[in-house]
Amino acid sequence: MRIHVTFNDRVGITQEVLALLGARNLNLDAVEMIPPNVYIDAPDLSQTVLDELNYALLRVEGVKAVDLVDLLPGQRRRLQLDALLAAMSDPVLAVDPNGYVLLANPTLVGLCGREPAGEPLSNLFAEPDLARTLVDKGFRLPMCEVNFNGQDLLLDATPISGGSDTARFLAGGLLTLYPPSRIGERLASLHHDHAEGLDSLLGKSAVLKQLKARLQKVAGLDAHLLIQGETGTGKELVARACHAMSARRDAPFLALNCAALPESLAESELFGYSAGAFTGAQRGGKPGLLELSDQGTVFLDEVGEMSPYLQAKLLRFLSDGCFRRVGGDREVHVNVRVLCATHRDLEKMVSEGSFREDLYYRLNVLNLMVPALRERGQDILLLAEHFLRQACTQIQRSPCRLAPATYPLLLGNAWAGNVRQLQNVIFRAAAICEGEVIDCDDLELAGTALSSQQADALEVTSLEAAVQGFEKSLLEKFYAAYPSTRQLAVRLQTSHTAIGQRLRKYGIANRSS
Repeated sequence: MRIHVTFNDRVGITQEVLALLGARNLNLDAVEMIPPNVYIDAPDLSQTVLDELNYALLRVEGVKAVDLVDLLPGQRRRLQLDALLAAMSDPVLAVDPNGYVLLANPTLVGLCGREPAGEPLSNLFAEPDLARTLVDKGFRLPMCEVNFNGQDLLLDATPISGGSDTARFLAGGLLTLYPPSRIGERLASLHHDHAEGLDSLLGKSAVLKQLKARLQKVAGLDAHLLIQGETGTGKELVARACHAMSARRDAPFLALNCAALPESLAESELFGYSAGAFTGAQRGGKPGLLELSDQGTVFLDEVGEMSPYLQAKLLRFLSDGCFRRVGGDREVHVNVRVLCATHRDLEKMVSEGSFREDLYYRLNVLNLMVPALRERGQDILLLAEHFLRQACTQIQRSPCRLAPATYPLLLGNAWAGNVRQLQNVIFRAAAICEGEVIDCDDLELAGTALSSQQADALEVTSLEAAVQGFEKSLLEKFYAAYPSTRQLAVRLQTSHTAIGQRLRKYGIANRSS
């Protein structure tokens, strides 16, 4: 039985309580003193002896109550600690100030193949000076790569302090081991967008619907994908949607812009490097994006800017999933889906000899073409409203809206920078405009040429009128160059019946096809 004795704290009361227990020759498994309480675990205590003991304890001066409890506080804490350690999927061990293991969670025991409690850290890690370095640095080390039982893992060390605020001392350290992909998951979560999959692709235009339909087909196929489109069209957003819709959705998604880094840095970021690969290299080496995203997806943006050397190294990886780190001699194998994007004409680059033909065909197993913003029609207005809400929230200003007069201006712009340019224009307007309505002058779209019909449409007072004005001027412009409903329908990617109806609606002379 386990009993809890509550008392008024006074000198000698604890000895008196324990003396009563000793006089009855009780076998005590544990005694915990937390004044004004004493907890006693006496497994052989019978109910008869307990009744007599209870009477004797209550006669001791200062004893207030004697109760039965299911667990002692220390035992409860130990069970909670064991449950917490067992729930941790990563290997964890606690060590004393001298580098000896105090306890390890079941994951680490399984990885180690034995219970390491009592062993020095030097018995567990392949690095001969790691244990001494941890102790000398007070378990304050940046995350580094270590070899534990033949596996390359990342080590995170946290010092454990004891004592009071005025007199702290080092009580040991907590060491956590992570597979590289776990760190990849954390990196990916930093860029997590609440909108996933097709929900992140805003728009209702025919070209966007075609993109979504094709994306649904290719997302579930575990093959490499090439995404093409002009700069600023949202190719990375499409890649993230593809990952979110794939079977790898719960694994990391990590991206590398091949145009943003010099060759040597891009190589180490993608493939990682081994210990001592170059001056200033991180202790123990560093895994690259391919290792960090194992079982997940790597997105290579602007792959057309990749150097010939990196093209060859990437080709080797795409062939068998193996690579070597910079400065390393060991083969690393990972399971990663590679998504690539470019605004360049890779076929032309292949013919010019600036991009490897074999790599092009490796990347172009599946492909997607992201439409330019100018091809998306009324999606421009939908996106503009979306970006305006975003901007108002970001700069913490009161909500504002676009004046109807801005619709033809937005629809008629060439948008050379595509969605990215539209987002910047709307953000600038929201930041500068002091009123609740953003007008044409606030958009600062210098160089946008409007036809006379579009200029007249600036006077409209509704979205429907603005859209009809733009549609009429567009049809009049293109009908001169494509003088039949069938030709015009092919140019505008719609049916000749729909074109004929619109021509009649706006009173545009209809020449029979």
